[in-house]
Amino acid sequence: MPQSIGSQDTILIVEDDHNTAALVSAYLQREGFSTVVVHDGAQAIQAAHESKPVFVILDVMLPNVDGWEICRSLRRDSNVPILMLTAREEEVDRVAGLAMGADDYVVKPFSPRELVERVKAILRRSRRATPPPPPRPTILSFEGLELDPEKRRVARDGRQVTLTSSEYKILHALMSSPGKAFSREELLNHCYHHGEAVIDRVIDVHIGKLRQKIEDDAARPRYIQTVRGHGYRFSDEHEE
Repeated sequence: MPQSIGSQDTILIVEDDHNTAALVSAYLQREGFSTVVVHDGAQAIQAAHESKPVFVILDVMLPNVDGWEICRSLRRDSNVPILMLTAREEEVDRVAGLAMGADDYVVKPFSPRELVERVKAILRRSRRATPPPPPRPTILSFEGLELDPEKRRVARDGRQVTLTSSEYKILHALMSSPGKAFSREELLNHCYHHGEAVIDRVIDVHIGKLRQKIEDDAARPRYIQTVRGHGYRFSDEHEE
């Protein structure tokens, strides 16, 4: 279930007017947001790094470092949505803020309720535009043998097994489909580029070396089984 807007989200408010900052913070907290408030431009970047906000409300006119410079700095290494606050109504200011990477621009005085709705709308848009992170590859394991696709690591009974690239690709293919019989040609396609001049019997060599590395007895394999007249399969039967 997607996380609802406001649930456990932190918003950074950078505003030198204490009354305005407190009012905006109170309205956001009513909507379920957590807020971090700073009143000085010099503190804003550090606060952004420490609090990891999902949104920044940034006043343009600040002591020490102005809002324009903070916006530029944030945009160098972050895509966090930024809404600029200003007392100036000139179009050139709005254009400048948007050109520097701000997502919206609100002129003072403003309605706190409208400001909160703008924040929520921008967050909804940004989350729709951001694809979810890809799922982590599933670790494959069977009776003491473990293959971690993310780390390209193979271990037997907790001890790392060093494989060549081709051996790893063959084992990954077999373990991904336990019980399935793979032809030598299918396994070749997993470890060699199309068009490479490789005879299918090279798979037998790789399988032989794999068995020596992962089996207790390579002559009586427990994991990689021969399918006569076809190729190989990874066992899907647990030992009694």
